[in-house]
Amino acid sequence: MLTSLALIFIVGLAMGAICSRLKLPRIIGMLVTGIVLGPYVLDFLDPSILSISEELRKMALIIILLKAGLSLDIKDLKKAGRPAILLSFVPATCEIIGYILFAPAILGINMIEAAVMGAVLGAVSPAVVVPRMVNLMDRKYGTQKAIPQMIMAGASCDDIFVIVLFTTFLSMAQGGSAQILDFVNIPVSIILGILLGAVVGYGLYLFFETSYAHKHCVRNSMKVIIVLGFSFLLIAIEGWLKGKISVSGLLAVVSMACIIKMKSTAFVSKRLSEKFGKLWLAAEVMLFVLVGAAIDIRYTLSAGIAAVLMILVALIFRAIGVLICMIKTNLTWKERAFCVIAYLPKATVQAAIGSVPLASGLECGKIVLSVAVLAIIITAPLGSIGIDNTYKKFLQKES
Repeated sequence: MLTSLALIFIVGLAMGAICSRLKLPRIIGMLVTGIVLGPYVLDFLDPSILSISEELRKMALIIILLKAGLSLDIKDLKKAGRPAILLSFVPATCEIIGYILFAPAILGINMIEAAVMGAVLGAVSPAVVVPRMVNLMDRKYGTQKAIPQMIMAGASCDDIFVIVLFTTFLSMAQGGSAQILDFVNIPVSIILGILLGAVVGYGLYLFFETSYAHKHCVRNSMKVIIVLGFSFLLIAIEGWLKGKISVSGLLAVVSMACIIKMKSTAFVSKRLSEKFGKLWLAAEVMLFVLVGAAIDIRYTLSAGIAAVLMILVALIFRAIGVLICMIKTNLTWKERAFCVIAYLPKATVQAAIGSVPLASGLECGKIVLSVAVLAIIITAPLGSIGIDNTYKKFLQKES
């Protein structure tokens, strides 16, 4: 395992640095590292690492969500309002509709299988989008109109919506039926996640303040460990309650960090945000290398031009969905175009659930996985490059 970790960090960082020198996003080098070192090419990674890959990826995602929550100003989020809510489900819905309408003709599958494929492909990747929005917030690009905050909030909820739809459509494809309760669980999951995180965040704030009042000041480094521990617990609670009541662990983590930021002094929240930013340097490498390792490159060969065409058609539907969310806002066309670009990347959800239809024995399983792999390879770099090269031109810098 130690050899595998050494390869992940050393080769991943080296490839990231090479891509940076070539004016490409670091994520591309890390994804390529994972693909090459993974079980489908050189097979250099220890099976023990791959067996806990999903948990390690989730830990890395928690770190960037904590950084996001500590950077997120609730006042700014209120500015976003309606568009942020719409972004959490409208673009994904439009993309799924695109698959249902066109995948039967382009890929030769039936409508239920097309719905399953759309649900796998419909989620934006918070692992790609959130760090970039946090960077824009730090640099004050687009913050006057709360554009990064709006995109970050929408991207965090988008995954929950899509995963619930995926489980519903998968059940239908296996001969089951859709339950109304499955759709009711979406808003319930979001609301309970926010409330749970807020309660835990307020409790941690009181603990830190009480310790300070009794002259047992908790150092910021210790606070980071405590906050991380409770974040892991919030994700675990989501698993414990699965099948009984829906709670979004990821949203709970963001909510907890937001409350800590709101209640703590500006100095403390800034220091915590900086420390989680440093942790993200290591977590980023782990996350994207392991996402790359989950990609079975062999399936891309069988997908062909038809799969690429389907992905591009679906992205057009997704872009229309994002533009619908921007109706009656004060955003310029450049700012709206930036929102479309920011909602392109796919990676984590597709790597996590792309193989589930195949493992479940569905006839469409192989083609779903093929399209998921291609979507990661095409959209993760496309969205990353798009965001990195347009934010200075399309967004205003707050003075």
